[in-house]
Amino acid sequence: MLVYLIRRLVNVAVLLLVVSVITFGIFFMVPKLTGSDPALLYVGKIADKVAVEGIRHKMGLDKPIAEQYLLFLKGLFVGRDYSQGTDITHCSAPCFGYSFKTEQEVWPVLLDRLPVTLSLAAGASVIWLVVGTGTGIISALRKGSVVDRATMMTALAGVSLPIYFTGLLALSIFVYGLDWLPNAEYVPFFDNPVKWFTGLIMPWVTLAFLFAATYARLTRANMLETLGEDYIRTARAKGLRERTVIGKHGLRSGLTPLVTVFGLDLGALLGGAILTEAVFNLRGLGYWALNGIRTNDLPTILGVTLFAAFFIVIMNLIVDLLYGVIDPRVRLG
Repeated sequence: MLVYLIRRLVNVAVLLLVVSVITFGIFFMVPKLTGSDPALLYVGKIADKVAVEGIRHKMGLDKPIAEQYLLFLKGLFVGRDYSQGTDITHCSAPCFGYSFKTEQEVWPVLLDRLPVTLSLAAGASVIWLVVGTGTGIISALRKGSVVDRATMMTALAGVSLPIYFTGLLALSIFVYGLDWLPNAEYVPFFDNPVKWFTGLIMPWVTLAFLFAATYARLTRANMLETLGEDYIRTARAKGLRERTVIGKHGLRSGLTPLVTVFGLDLGALLGGAILTEAVFNLRGLGYWALNGIRTNDLPTILGVTLFAAFFIVIMNLIVDLLYGVIDPRVRLG
């Protein structure tokens, strides 16, 4: 197991390196291929050539793309200086870049916005996992019943409706119309746990409605397939209680695809739930990335993209390790 873990960690490191190369190339090489100049994004189109050359030199855009990447990679470990004559801007390690639009280092802002996105993803994931899995199990056990049809119709609606529609609809009804819930806001958990919870209920439920629908349909399909297996009929023939047959033999075998999807979904959300944060005005990673897109702030977008890639790769590693815990057949292989 230790050898497998070490081998997977090495693969993760290589994969993150490849992702950083591709992402860096896309953000800094594509503008040159399309004829645009990233330096103009910071000084404006009406700036004189001296100002443009100065910002290009300070950002290192006048160097070959390979040298730019090596400087970026070096900055992750030892920091980096952006110099223009006597004007020196220092970016401390780990330096994910420096935004010359906001005059801020990317890494400290990432850490500042992370608790918002982390709270949103953690709360919503618990709701959609419990509700979606539970609903799927009930539908599978009552196949063809009114309950099954009603839950699957609701799940279909959840998959079909976009988050910006359900979010705005929920705000209109439960916040502004009925006044049952407070408007969404983020309050640090350790400052006020009650306000942290009440301020995130609406985003949690709205986001969970989208994902729970997918998990309900996936759980139902997996359970129906698993309950038709020979070992399930054997377990019932031995006289085992139905609860044991469903919980220990049926559900456990059908969890593997759910774990895979859950790990990828959670990893993607930790990188920023852009639409949800935009709808509810939550200043997390997704909201910050959206502002970076609007203002063409390349270092900000690059930092959030690499951060999201890191979470997805790590969650994928965790999922692979959980396979052996959930399914003994994987551990045996």
